[in-house]
Amino acid sequence: MSSAPPPPPPEEPTPAHRSSALAEPVMLAAFEGWNDAGEAATTALAHLHRVWDAHEVARLDPEEYHDFQVNRPLVATGDDGLRHIVWPTTTLSVVQAPVTGRQLVLVQGIEPSMRWRRYTDEVLGHAERLGVRALVTLGALLADTPHTRPIPVSSTTDDDDLLRRLSLERSTYEGPTGIVGVLAEAAITRSLPSLSLWAAVPHYVGQSPSPKAVLALLSRVEELLGEPVPLGDLADDARAWEHGVDELAGEDAEIGEYVRQLEEAKDTADLPEATGEAIARDFERYLRRRRDDGPARG
Repeated sequence: MSSAPPPPPPEEPTPAHRSSALAEPVMLAAFEGWNDAGEAATTALAHLHRVWDAHEVARLDPEEYHDFQVNRPLVATGDDGLRHIVWPTTTLSVVQAPVTGRQLVLVQGIEPSMRWRRYTDEVLGHAERLGVRALVTLGALLADTPHTRPIPVSSTTDDDDLLRRLSLERSTYEGPTGIVGVLAEAAITRSLPSLSLWAAVPHYVGQSPSPKAVLALLSRVEELLGEPVPLGDLADDARAWEHGVDELAGEDAEIGEYVRQLEEAKDTADLPEATGEAIARDFERYLRRRRDDGPARG
């Protein structure tokens, strides 16, 4: 009797899958409030929700976590033409990334006013129910960085395995924290690998919107997940934003001089970073986007 044929070799993973060391499903979370300078983090997550057509699977009861005199409910007109009360809350949505097929859970919310430990327990309880294997939190902070240079995005973690595999940094921050920090620590206690992405928004133009910071966060998310992110008009919005700040700096000599000082400090600090590895990473991202966009059509 002849032996059974050997099983077929496993399907070769796509380059996008190979580029991500995060086990799936991955939870991405961002919160309005203290962790969201220029609304960059929540705008980035809302963009992912829209372009990937995520659908809601859970909603936290706002009565438990919000002071409605701080975060007031809104009145809005629905598709039925009637007015409805929209309560401040946190939603969880799921999506399958269209190119790599990665399973993602998107958490969009407002930093709670009370019961933070119960809040994080509920969010992470949903993460466990949905089989989440890694947590990525998005944040944005005001910093001494010039608007004319790429927006820095720091990637930090306290997970030893992620530190090694993704070449991340361990956060050295000490001081007041927001819900992002509390959620990250709660994840550690549940043995859930987590990392945080922080965009540095120029403090002299920290008001919303901040499309250049949104673009920077999305680029880092794209790199982490190995999943191309359709950017739509974001690149044009970022250029328009930068042009507007250029005009502001040109009309105010004090701001203009301050920006020049920040540029000099930034350029000096960044000189060692122009390495072959960084150039290769940017070129790989360019090639991946070209491949996914397909050939141009006449």
